[in-house]
Amino acid sequence: MEQKNDFEVRIRENLRRYLLEQGLIDERMPECPDVEDKWREVGEAYLPDGVREYGAWPTVSLGWMMFVGMALARLWDTDWENCGCRTDLYASLRDARGYDSMDDHIMEDVLALDEDSRKKTSALVAECAGRTDSMLRHENIEPGTPEAFRAYVACLHQLYLMGMAVELKALGYRMTKA
Repeated sequence: MEQKNDFEVRIRENLRRYLLEQGLIDERMPECPDVEDKWREVGEAYLPDGVREYGAWPTVSLGWMMFVGMALARLWDTDWENCGCRTDLYASLRDARGYDSMDDHIMEDVLALDEDSRKKTSALVAECAGRTDSMLRHENIEPGTPEAFRAYVACLHQLYLMGMAVELKALGYRMTKA
């Protein structure tokens, strides 16, 4: 799940440019090894749910991973001593209200967003997930193949990292040259 391919690089750049234009990330992407290192564990735990939902709800399947990245960045900032050693972070986010309401749980209970911020965050995640899904569909990869699986995982990985980056900036972390 670690290797980046050309498709993943294009997703990263597309999302990075969009978020930069919106002022939601800095030019230099943040480095947060604690959260980045949780990707494999969280991604593997997410895959059964994400793959199951992709056919009927592709932007939900993709977007929820961006919410997970945001949640882990917030947990890193507030309580990583307790959360960082846990191996069930994804399950705890999902199981709080169920997969379908995981976005609400993250925005309300983890990020503590007010109603206006929840609307903006939902719209942001929907836009990023939609962009990513469009790029995935334009790859013309045969569904159900190992290549399709790898491309889907690449999408999830970049949405996770972008969620982390957006939340770190929202928390006040700035990635600028000193």
